[in-house]
Amino acid sequence: MTSTAQSSAAKFCLNLADIRQAAERIRPHVLMTPAVDAWHLHQELGCRLSLKCENLQYGFAFKARGACNAVFSLSDDDATKGVVTHSSGNHAAALARAAVLRGIKAHIVMPHNSARVKLEAVRNLGVEPILCEPDSASREATASAVQQQTGATMIHPFNDARVIAGQGTAALEILRQVPDVDTIIVPVGGGGLLAGTLMTIKSIRPDVRVFAAEPAWADDAFRSLKAGSIQPALRTDTIADGLRTPLGTLTFPIIQHFVDDVLCADEATIIRATALLAQRCRMVAEPSGAVPLSAILQHGHLFLGSKTVALISGGNLDDLRLLD
Repeated sequence: MTSTAQSSAAKFCLNLADIRQAAERIRPHVLMTPAVDAWHLHQELGCRLSLKCENLQYGFAFKARGACNAVFSLSDDDATKGVVTHSSGNHAAALARAAVLRGIKAHIVMPHNSARVKLEAVRNLGVEPILCEPDSASREATASAVQQQTGATMIHPFNDARVIAGQGTAALEILRQVPDVDTIIVPVGGGGLLAGTLMTIKSIRPDVRVFAAEPAWADDAFRSLKAGSIQPALRTDTIADGLRTPLGTLTFPIIQHFVDDVLCADEATIIRATALLAQRCRMVAEPSGAVPLSAILQHGHLFLGSKTVALISGGNLDDLRLLD
């Protein structure tokens, strides 16, 4: 760990050692996803771009990392009581899978308007989602009630140090796969993936720039960075449904301290990026996973001549018409 990261690590809920331990813990349960050279896009973008393909992870999303680390961190006594979470997307299926792997009960609270593909992913693991209204208060109240009834351990989708540590393991792989990387761009919703990436990268390679990417229609991370405090989501209609969540109390301090900037992308560019990944790279990404590429398209001057890795966070595309 660098002296800068080491001196500030005490402020945060985890450090590099936690992420390295998570990598060992989850190694049998997750894939080392490829970092693919997107040579098809180099000329258009003006940078050497690689894609870290977490859309090829188990469950087709990076969430497998944090969920497995949280579940396999539990003591045997706690594990017997099961786990509970609330999630509108990929964390729901990831936690259900991790619980199945450990042989324990999972209680998954999901809004009734969650993407069909994400509801089906949970059901396909033998877990029937507990449906609630599509607002944060309802999600949290329902999950809290389940926790009180069952004694299960709450595994928050992003505001949990064990989850953040698991998500940070993707960045360890990036440094091995693309050793000459100078820029990494990561989507941000609740901030678990971004916080884990920042703690990893800024501890080992503080010279590497790390940008966050989010939809302009869900720009709470951008506004939070400017305001110096967590700002609420003002609208929830972006096509990038996995990024509609405000930052967490554990993720925000890490992001505020380490991130180089937050870049926003409009809806049309997110759709274009989703299509480009499919057409040029033959890669299925959900809009949330394509947001890093959309930010590069919209803020190209920041990436000219760089060796950039875009983390494609998921591939659970609900509407295949986007590929047309």
